[in-house]
Amino acid sequence: MSTTAVPLRPIAKGSLTRLWIGVAAVAVAAGGLAWAGQRGVEPSPASYLARNAGEDGVMTTDSGLQYKVLEEGEGPSPTAADVALVGYKGTLLDGTVFDENPQTAMPVDGVVPGFSEGLQKMKKGGKYRLWIPPQLGYGEQAAGPIPANSVLVFDVQLHDFKSKADIMRMQQMMQQDGATPPPLPGN
Repeated sequence: MSTTAVPLRPIAKGSLTRLWIGVAAVAVAAGGLAWAGQRGVEPSPASYLARNAGEDGVMTTDSGLQYKVLEEGEGPSPTAADVALVGYKGTLLDGTVFDENPQTAMPVDGVVPGFSEGLQKMKKGGKYRLWIPPQLGYGEQAAGPIPANSVLVFDVQLHDFKSKADIMRMQQMMQQDGATPPPLPGN
């Protein structure tokens, strides 16, 4: 058995330096492309909420709802058995407005769980910002302009609230007043 020797040429002076410079340039280019590819990419809900939890004035409940008191109200807070008169603006993390109403009545227990929990923390006249994680919003379901697994951001003002029982009594009184025939002229 014989071995054939292949003659190796000596490396030209400076070739090794050029090789390492090329490797470094490729690494820098790859890092730049990775950074550029991440620009404009929405953070995951978990990473956004983790970062937001550290912001000044942001409180996080046991359920994961985050809120910030923009203006404290006065008096008691609504319960799940109440109907709240609120003004709100709902946006996605990128600032897209998906719903807004300056004044509407809504049952506290008739909205997504995170919104309901936030309302029950507020007092009349208060203004809050709510960050509702997907599991307290629409979760894995898309809802109209809201993509699946979205963090919902609401600016909410609680104008007033009444119990559902009080509202039912008021409606019954109004129906009774409307059902009473007007007096006949001359009587």
